[in-house]
Amino acid sequence: MKQQEYDQHQRMRPNRRTVLKGAASAAALGSAGALGAFSERALAQNNLRAQILQIPGVGKGAPTDADWQKVGELCLGPTKANVKEGEFKGVELSFMGLNNQNLHNLLFRGFLKPWEAYTGAKISWIDLAQADYNPRLQQAIATGTVDFDILEMGAPFEGDVCGKGLASEMPDWVKKQIDIDDYVEYLKPPVGTWNGKTYRVTIDGDCHNFNYRTDYFSDAGLAKAWKDAGNQSEWGVPKTWQQVQAVTKFLKGKKIKGQNAVGYLDAPKPWGGFGFYFLGSRATAYAKHPDDKAWLFDVDTMKPRINNPAWVRAIQDVIDALPYEPADQLNADPNTTGFQQFLAGIGSMIPWWGDIGQVAKASDTSVIGDIVGFDILPGSDDVYNSKTGKWEKLASGPNHAPNCAYLGWGIYVMARVASDERKHKAAWSAAAHVGGKDLSLWTVMYPSGFQVHRTSHSNIDEWVAAGYDRKYITSYLNSQFGSYNHPNRAVEPRIPGIFQYYSIAEDELTKIFAGRADAQTGANAIAAAWEKLTDQIGREKQIALYKASLGMA
Repeated sequence: MKQQEYDQHQRMRPNRRTVLKGAASAAALGSAGALGAFSERALAQNNLRAQILQIPGVGKGAPTDADWQKVGELCLGPTKANVKEGEFKGVELSFMGLNNQNLHNLLFRGFLKPWEAYTGAKISWIDLAQADYNPRLQQAIATGTVDFDILEMGAPFEGDVCGKGLASEMPDWVKKQIDIDDYVEYLKPPVGTWNGKTYRVTIDGDCHNFNYRTDYFSDAGLAKAWKDAGNQSEWGVPKTWQQVQAVTKFLKGKKIKGQNAVGYLDAPKPWGGFGFYFLGSRATAYAKHPDDKAWLFDVDTMKPRINNPAWVRAIQDVIDALPYEPADQLNADPNTTGFQQFLAGIGSMIPWWGDIGQVAKASDTSVIGDIVGFDILPGSDDVYNSKTGKWEKLASGPNHAPNCAYLGWGIYVMARVASDERKHKAAWSAAAHVGGKDLSLWTVMYPSGFQVHRTSHSNIDEWVAAGYDRKYITSYLNSQFGSYNHPNRAVEPRIPGIFQYYSIAEDELTKIFAGRADAQTGANAIAAAWEKLTDQIGREKQIALYKASLGMA
């Protein structure tokens, strides 16, 4: 999104308070278990944290550029402790990152304007849409033409970037400034590191959680129709993918509040490789066995599992569900399902990153802030055991395997600044400011593109003081930390070419969902293409890195 387009978007946004007023309150949400104690050190900057969280205040309208700049200015304390005023005068830096309706670079501009004013450095911006991000980065990697000093990037790319010596190792003073030990466990090393060296300032923690409309599943009319249709189970929020499918098919042709009822929202349209995560969220409960750390490839051979019965079932689920979803759903990418459909009041269930919970409450574009609930992703009545080649029903009940998709965005400094001491320090100072501990709390509470990623983000009282309903935010945070800490979480590998695998899959999935290939045939085509890519990259090397990424090295 270009800056002028964003400004126009800001002026045209509807006010969510004018739509769906009087809907079921957040009291309908089920409160999950306690999140656990947070460190006392999280209280050290209580006054500052409380101050920035009232800019503008949750429920008081979407933040503006002026708000982003004010937050950035108030959080300059750690920078001032390490950098003298005007120390970087004359230094010019280029910053490449994402720029879409999830904000990202737009916020960074605001946060870094007071940093630029204080330090004297100037930043130019390379803005990329989500679908363009992977091709642009891969081009820079393949040709060795890195034309940026600071990069917003996800951990899955670390094999491509850090493994090829394109990134700069993090100085110790940065680790201290950002309080790197505060990161949640699953985002600590080896994530953010390569060959034992630290490269990443984490600004985001990623998992797909389950977002659902509470008004749908508390509606007496739908409950009666469910029973009248002969269903033996009680009407309620689905806990398994089998239930999601049944509910989606049932809702076709039904009404709620005078509008057409819609069940689950799939995102079949390619999205630069990122769309593959949404099939993954349907597949993990089928494919990630509790006794097996792998779910994408066999660990000893890198043989793809994408065409095994678990993944084929997930693909078939999408095929079977699409006729019961909105008419043009085949052309919906994840931005469409999240922001143009679900938050706008269309559909009752989606997987997404944590943005949905933030935007639902803290943006004027949402109409469902009082009628949305959260959980970890649905489970499955059975799970495929790749080692035995059989489906199994677990004695413990449905199999859950939260999809920790993408391992979060981070800020990386490129190796090309290493020869210039001032530029090197300036780049790392900018990265540390954007990834600061206090500033991070603001980004995870407000629309930003980032979700909780620090232990200190689990202090519910801070969220309530900012304006979140306690039951709402307890449900939301438990869906996040419950995914990060789940014993059977599906964590993707940080192997070279991972987004090339995903992009290949998206291209083939497009053919399947358009009816040009059946699920098994299409999955076989993906597997064959993945095998070729593995051989091109180097199979033995990929096996070693895959094992390392799963903690099996």
